[in-house]
Amino acid sequence: MILCFAIILFAVCSDQLTKWLAVIFLEGEADLLLWEGVLHFSFVRNKGAAFGMLQNQRWLFMVISTIAIGALLFYLIRWKPKNPWVRVSIAMIIGGGIGNMIDRVLLGYVIDFIYVRLIDFPVFNVADCFVTVGSGILITYLICDVVREIKQERRLRREEAELEAAEEKQNDGRED
Repeated sequence: MILCFAIILFAVCSDQLTKWLAVIFLEGEADLLLWEGVLHFSFVRNKGAAFGMLQNQRWLFMVISTIAIGALLFYLIRWKPKNPWVRVSIAMIIGGGIGNMIDRVLLGYVIDFIYVRLIDFPVFNVADCFVTVGSGILITYLICDVVREIKQERRLRREEAELEAAEEKQNDGRED
């Protein structure tokens, strides 16, 4: 659990630090070109959700985020998932969620500044990275877990079928 809280703290601190730096160096300035045409830093005030959807719905996002963060924290603390991938992914999602929640509460919007111009991807921030990567890890783990369960179920069925066939063969031998 200490690792989980360290990940949450790291996510929140790195997100808030990079947003603070974005305000200092990017607000009111032209894009900072890290790799021209590919990766830029561009200051954006996002009053919507992911990719700027649902603009000006601050209270809706705050309620949904609070419920999601609370539910994930409760799950993490109460059920203490045994798999480290699950714990790390949930901690990353919580940390990213808290990072963006701080902006919504204090500023009324979320500061975004990372712009992948190559694919014209919507501008995002470090908290979004934590939520996205954490979600990706969790989804990958869950898919792999389901596949493992399916394979295990198939193996058990095959073993049961082989056992039944062996028993039938043995019973057929006794009837002769």
